[in-house]
Amino acid sequence: MLSILIPTKDYDCHILVEELHKQGESMGLPYEIIIGEDGTAEENLRLNAIADSLAHCRRIIKKTNIGRAAIRNLLAKESRYTNLIFIDCDAVVENNCFLSLYANALATDSVVCGGLYHAKEQPDDSCSLRYRYEKEADKLRGATTRSKAPYERFATFNFAIKKDVFTSILFDESIIRYGHEDTLFGKELERRGVGILHIDNPLLHNGLEDNAVFLAKSELALETLFTIEDKMESTPLLSAVRKLRALHFESIFMIYWNLRKESLRRNLLGKKPSLTKFKIYKLGYYISLQKKAQE
Repeated sequence: MLSILIPTKDYDCHILVEELHKQGESMGLPYEIIIGEDGTAEENLRLNAIADSLAHCRRIIKKTNIGRAAIRNLLAKESRYTNLIFIDCDAVVENNCFLSLYANALATDSVVCGGLYHAKEQPDDSCSLRYRYEKEADKLRGATTRSKAPYERFATFNFAIKKDVFTSILFDESIIRYGHEDTLFGKELERRGVGILHIDNPLLHNGLEDNAVFLAKSELALETLFTIEDKMESTPLLSAVRKLRALHFESIFMIYWNLRKESLRRNLLGKKPSLTKFKIYKLGYYISLQKKAQE
């Protein structure tokens, strides 16, 4: 018995819903698909209206955006079945056995992560930063690699979980803006000793933003991380910040960052962004948040 939960805001996911519905109908198991329209504008609500006409599909419409954590918690609360599958709205299912693989895995495991991947070719230059970032990350997204660091590699894009496990934890609803609700959830699973099974059941990520939007979202994620740092033991970026500080290089680094900040941004917004420069930019941006808070 599967509850397939898709949070969305102003995004057309009707093709995703149709494919999941087709697989659900062919499995012969009780299932449902629930779309959570989280503050979707009135003129865009029709994008996913197909769910209203498909058997076992329905929508929950929130007129006001309640946030990525809260909408996922609400979808789980409204679900009927004991097994939950969370899927981001900009996913594409290319595996005819996607749902059955999860159903089989959930027979023995409480939390299962399927993974994600990206197209072989970059769609266009406008999304070059996100594409290069994700393709580099894809090298570590196979199930074998994820299994070596199961909690650090937890991601909300495509995962399944027993409802009782999920509702005992929930996403942290203090995180309203973009970023890191999945990081905290993975750390809480680890703290409670709940195992994560990583399998190769990936979805294609189709929602690549243009460079300016992705850079703004990355800054927003850093701002979110700053507000919840006391809840985090560590992330790669926090480890880098602490290492700079321990080596007494932070001041020198920030002199460089302030001088080169606009040059770094120009590169990241261009056709051939450097991932090294992206790391430098994020590191400096985070330390600048800390310094502003100290003023």
